Amino acid sequence: MENRLSQITQKILGSYKQVVGLHNTRGLPSKMALAVICEDLLRILFPGFYHESAICEESLYESTLTRVGNVARLLGHEISKSFHLERPSSQTRAAEDILCNFLSSLPQIREILSTDIQSAYEGDPAALSFEEIVLSYPFLEAIAIQRLAHLLYQDKVQLLPRMMTEWAHSRSGIDIHPGAVIGPHFFIDHGTGVVIGETCRIGEGVKLYHGVTLGARSLQKDLHDKIVKGAKRHPDVQNGVTIYPNSTILGGETTIGEQSTIGANVFLTQS
Repeated sequence: MENRLSQITQKILGSYKQVVGLHNTRGLPSKMALAVICEDLLRILFPGFYHESAICEESLYESTLTRVGNVARLLGHEISKSFHLERPSSQTRAAEDILCNFLSSLPQIREILSTDIQSAYEGDPAALSFEEIVLSYPFLEAIAIQRLAHLLYQDKVQLLPRMMTEWAHSRSGIDIHPGAVIGPHFFIDHGTGVVIGETCRIGEGVKLYHGVTLGARSLQKDLHDKIVKGAKRHPDVQNGVTIYPNSTILGGETTIGEQSTIGANVFLTQS
């Protein structure tokens, strides 16, 4: 058996040489570390909701300080690895500044999330309390992690923002790119199957239902038939819009005007 396992191992090693890019030899960010970071960030944003028991007021400072310290240590390391991939000569100071700016923004993120919870409570007659929304509504985890990832995306941190939102996607069934700009009072009812693309801009008080796609209609290509990166390719959704289930809205030039309602199963490619 040992000889057979050795032969199998040699074949696997041979595939590493033939099929490049599928094994990490460059110190890439860690998916396992990002999962721990996301869990800790949710515990900081919603203290007591991700623990087995309620948080005592007397121990809130110490427990929060410990949690923030853990995130700073883990996330700082992952940011540094990301920086090294794209900017090997970058100074540690730049990574520290991004980390501190990120952590300093957590109170503002909590304020915005409180408006999202309020919108869910007011927009869903089945919601009986804010606590129920925090504990059981999948959209809240998805938008919380996206709002956090967006901060890193704005600072041009590579890989980590997308890894964070894909972690939330795997848990919630809601796929929101970290590049999307999303205003306060945002609510996704049910949530499963929602897709929001990178260059979407969403205003205040927007409500989406399950299965909604805000996507790209077509992909621009250069003279060498390669996809052009960074172009505006996803729609804008202005203030007060409601989009009902399984509707698809595509295109970077498409805008859904203020206070509009899009019915279910609609397919739109222009304003």
